[in-house]
Amino acid sequence: MNILETIEKEQMEKLVADKEIPEFAAGDTIKVHVKVKEGETERIQIFEGVCLARKNAGLNSAFTVRKLSFGEGVERVFPLYSPNVAKIEMVRRGDVRRAKLYYLRGRTGKAARIAEKTDGWSGKVSAEEAKQARAEKAARDARAREKAEAKKAAKAAGDAE
Repeated sequence: MNILETIEKEQMEKLVADKEIPEFAAGDTIKVHVKVKEGETERIQIFEGVCLARKNAGLNSAFTVRKLSFGEGVERVFPLYSPNVAKIEMVRRGDVRRAKLYYLRGRTGKAARIAEKTDGWSGKVSAEEAKQARAEKAARDARAREKAEAKKAAKAAGDAE
């Protein structure tokens, strides 16, 4: 490994330390949380669409996302390790047989649909994600129940006085 590769690797580790990048590929529907600066204020804007392509080139890795906005196709290329990409969120996994889905550019409506992958590695990951989501929901519901019971107990104690 030469000096340039070691520096790139260090920079990638530094950039990934504060954010988690999910495993995704072409055909997956993703939400990209992008930092947008307007004047002096900074906000996060979500760009949700289908990942058309992914370029894996170390620190220069990038991915292309396409969505339809008011009937017009919009594509954006995001650098994977950019500080302007706050978060990448998986919505659903697509079942495709190509690495680059540029053919979707000429399609709209039902012709541009991609089936959801439910078997194999993606299905297993989706099942694990669903299981984790159910566990998180159960924990949230338990906290909400405890909070409601505590509120009810406090109200009962207030009524008793």
